Amino acid sequence: MLNTTALLTDRYELTMLQAARHAGTADRRCVFEVFTRHLPTGRRYGVVAGTGRLLELINDFRFDAETIAWLREEKVVDDATLDWLASYKFSGNISGYREGEIFFANSPVLTVESSFAEAVLLETLILSIFNSDSSVAAAASRMVTAANGRFLAEMGGRRVNEHAAVAVARAAYIAGFDATSNLEAGRSWGIKTMGTAAHSFVLLHDTEEQAFKAQLETFGEQTTLLVDSFDIDNAVRKAIALAPNLGAVRLDSGDLGVEANRVRALLDSLGATKTKITVTNDLDEFSIAALATAGVDSYGVGTSVATGSGAPTAGFVYKLVSFENSDGSWHSVAKKSSQKTNIGGRKHAVRRIDANGTATAEVIGSEVRVEKDANDRALTVSFVEAGVVNSDFVGIEATRRAREHHKLAKAELPLQGLRLMRGDAAIPTELI
Repeated sequence: MLNTTALLTDRYELTMLQAARHAGTADRRCVFEVFTRHLPTGRRYGVVAGTGRLLELINDFRFDAETIAWLREEKVVDDATLDWLASYKFSGNISGYREGEIFFANSPVLTVESSFAEAVLLETLILSIFNSDSSVAAAASRMVTAANGRFLAEMGGRRVNEHAAVAVARAAYIAGFDATSNLEAGRSWGIKTMGTAAHSFVLLHDTEEQAFKAQLETFGEQTTLLVDSFDIDNAVRKAIALAPNLGAVRLDSGDLGVEANRVRALLDSLGATKTKITVTNDLDEFSIAALATAGVDSYGVGTSVATGSGAPTAGFVYKLVSFENSDGSWHSVAKKSSQKTNIGGRKHAVRRIDANGTATAEVIGSEVRVEKDANDRALTVSFVEAGVVNSDFVGIEATRRAREHHKLAKAELPLQGLRLMRGDAAIPTELI
């Protein structure tokens, strides 16, 4: 377990720090922004996720004696810079879109204001969290739309590393998933956990019926039995013979739509009209949508949600947009590189809402404050002030509030903005 998060970064953050200190520019007051130049192909909106995790990790972003010793041994930076790092603690301000908020291209989802020295060190940590968590949340949100109210469980922990698995579960929960298979996510973030048995449990026993009986005797009739290890129809009959009020059966192979409808008819013919059907097996938003008319009650999603369903990163970048000169004046700055340009200056953003409560545009001002209409919703809140993290945005309750906020923000989108097929952004962005 890491005692500090300070080395969850790239070497060039520290070498830039040393060079800026040498040049006398390290203490310049700066504004950095996190944004994406474009949404992943085919996506109509993005979902902010990872804020609560970031804020907790910033508190641990310190260079302890062991870390300093390693940096010295590796000759990463000089002794003067190491002395400065030894007393590092972020003392600036961080603001941005609420966790769970909808975002679009050029949305200023996070703004960091502090000295260049303090802010540049956070770049890699911020981007690694936001790019991963937000990609998962966006994919999960589309799956929630496709499920149309049916129960969704995240079970992708085996497809990513052990720490990412917990973050994946949290991001999917914020986007509307109902449960996770990951116990650490349940403990850390208060997410409902679920899970019963795999094929190995069935294969362990001499007969399928013995496996079902053992599970039923242990967990009761409301458990879920996996019925596709051998012959599905025979398994369903055995299951209902043992447990007429069985909670659910799970299908993990074959043509899920065809099998689910056939199993539903079989269950009903056996009098098990209340026994539910859950399906797994490499689901994504498109296969979930394709099962909309099938006899499916719930879904378990693994690989696709854990890897962003084809978009493993949200495409966020962390760019300097303004700095304060020695005379106290602020200067907007921006890259002009081909296909990598950005808009300089501190941003201010609102969601334009019509009288019916539907979002019609995102309005972003650079170095100007957007004039709000009566129904407009401000998008930026304060997360850190003078180095102090706002406790309202960390922990289990904050994660639940992020989930509720996502419901609100998503409900504002016009219906066409929720379509799964490729198309324009859910609402236009107006830059002023």
